[in-house]
Amino acid sequence: MSHLVPDRRTAPTTYATPDGFGRVGPKAPASGTSAVASSQHPIVTDTMLAVMRDRGNAADAAVAGALVQAVVQQDMTNHTGTVTALFYESATGQVHELNSGGTIVPDLPPFSPVPQGKGLFSLVPPIAVIPGFMPGLKALHERFGTLPWSRLCEPAVQWAEEGHIVSPFEQAVLGEVAPFFLSTASGREHFAPDGHLPQAGDRWRRPVLAETMRQLSAEGPDHFISGNWARQFIERATMLGWQIEPHHMTDIPPRWGNGFRWRHGDDEIVQLSPPERQGVYCAIVLGILDELDITSVGHWSESAEGLYYLAHALRRAHLECGFINDPEVFADPSALLVSREQIAGFARTLRASRPHRDLSNHVLLTKGRLAVAASGASMQPSGSCELSVVDPDGNWIQLMNTLQGGGIPGEVVAGIPMVGSHATPDLQASISGWHTGGGRVRSVIGNTVVLRDGRPWLALGSPGNVHCTVPQVLSNILDFGMDPYEAEDAPRCLPYQDDHVISVESRVPAAVVDGLARMGVLVNPLPAYDMHMGSFQTSWRDAAGGLHASVGPRREGKAAGF
Repeated sequence: MSHLVPDRRTAPTTYATPDGFGRVGPKAPASGTSAVASSQHPIVTDTMLAVMRDRGNAADAAVAGALVQAVVQQDMTNHTGTVTALFYESATGQVHELNSGGTIVPDLPPFSPVPQGKGLFSLVPPIAVIPGFMPGLKALHERFGTLPWSRLCEPAVQWAEEGHIVSPFEQAVLGEVAPFFLSTASGREHFAPDGHLPQAGDRWRRPVLAETMRQLSAEGPDHFISGNWARQFIERATMLGWQIEPHHMTDIPPRWGNGFRWRHGDDEIVQLSPPERQGVYCAIVLGILDELDITSVGHWSESAEGLYYLAHALRRAHLECGFINDPEVFADPSALLVSREQIAGFARTLRASRPHRDLSNHVLLTKGRLAVAASGASMQPSGSCELSVVDPDGNWIQLMNTLQGGGIPGEVVAGIPMVGSHATPDLQASISGWHTGGGRVRSVIGNTVVLRDGRPWLALGSPGNVHCTVPQVLSNILDFGMDPYEAEDAPRCLPYQDDHVISVESRVPAAVVDGLARMGVLVNPLPAYDMHMGSFQTSWRDAAGGLHASVGPRREGKAAGF
């Protein structure tokens, strides 16, 4: 693979972009000789490319992208949630991991002001946590940024002030999120000041948010950590009964690391390390599929046996990852969980437990023809935003920013909405945290960089049921040889359920459904392209050194390059 040739543009920087939004549905991958970027919103992608044209690097682009994304996609993210990233530094050849999720205040009881049953986000009542978004961007900018902070805030100021055009997709997601915020006075004032939510085609201006972004530009990220916004946040918290103090805003700082690394064939995969569970999860799933020789069995979109094995592997990985917690508080079993001996045992158990009689009538007698009681992907929260960037100097970044994991649930402070965290101490909860010990929350975030001969050739990540979708797309690429967009487009499933149901996007042939019925499994059909199953933002380098980027078909977005 060849090195990139820098192609710096000398045209003056502009952060303006034509009004519009990325379409839901198929999108052609983009190419670039110098740089590529992808996100869930054209304004965000155009912002990141403009930063790189103005001699900013991938870290600068991601910071500016995340800041403006939390303005134009408040249905998906906000400035108080979580930021995580994997940054490949071309000068050193190292991958750096950043974890800055929202943190639980040690030794304070959980605080949740939002009534149960108020919208999708209250399926599990969220708790208040200290924001991680701005501390994470501060840490990334201080370590790797090259452009002034104020410059990276300009697009966020502009789009909050001028307003962006609401898309039909954004309106639909706001309809899911709104009941959560409309339970508070500050939420109603922000999202429905005239009694109505923003509608598709509206220009949504937020002058209060614009003023906060101007103060963020002038004061730097400390505005949210120890400055005026932080003081307003603490005042709101104490007024509501959450007794936090200023030092809590900085007691658990962002964490740098080297990432969780594991090998698959000729590739080294780098993902977020514990307490994040995704690296361990993916290593278990792909390891089980390798032990079962999945390429000989057949792809799960065409093979009942392949889908049976995949769904079981996803379920087993989920169960095992219940043992993952913050290594600064708990012993770390991750090396044992991904050992070849352990994974081979998982595979042997799965192969040895398959039915050897036709169970089709059992499925018909006990469940009928429809999985009406099955839990589907659409029951899951939809928020989060992934950014994928490669710059002209060969730096790569895969960054997640999300509304999950920050602030006071349902409240809006100075134009910044907050959803809190769904962390519980439950063994099998995907998002888990402890109220003493000072550890970080365990979550499911899909930042992934794939190295070959020490250099990145693929980076990807996605919102939406990340726990089970990332290994499927990785296996499509690394095991079945699909190109990254084809791998993203292929049907995806949820883990095997205890009641012997597999929920899968309804593009699998009838022969697969019938074959699973013979094994006693009912297929629960999800929408053909279910937005809750994620939409990957991906960058890759082809064998000739060309750069490409793509955005998946299940949501909006834009990939572009120069």
